Amino acid sequence: QVQLVESGGAVVQAGGSLRLSCAASGRTFSRYAMGWFRQAPGNEREFVAAVPLAINWRGGSTFYADSVKGRFTMSRDNAKNTVYLQMNSLKREDTAVYYCAARGSEFAYSGSYSWTTAYDYWGQGTQVTVSS
Repeated sequence: QVQLVESGGAVVQAGGSLRLSCAASGRTFSRYAMGWFRQAPGNEREFVAAVPLAINWRGGSTFYADSVKGRFTMSRDNAKNTVYLQMNSLKREDTAVYYCAARGSEFAYSGSYSWTTAYDYWGQGTQVTVSS
């Protein structure tokens, strides 16, 4: 089992940057595929980014939603049991609660990293507000 704690959410002006962190408990963090999701008021939780276990899984090492591609970067540091989401060129539509998620095995299907049901554990979320 793993526990996830997000941090780094804040109020930021449009065009600005933020880095979110997700710290995981446990000694087997490197065995978890990881993802970031977000949820705005009135909306369903949506996929943001994911890192599979394999360095080159289905031809990629990191996957992004089209809405954040080129602006957000997800990374993981297994030595620190932490994943990060660097968010640049923030837009008002990026305003949401951001959640970190972990899956205890490799993603099963192409594209399944974007399914909320693919993950076993979730953090409590951190609020990101982008003002104009």
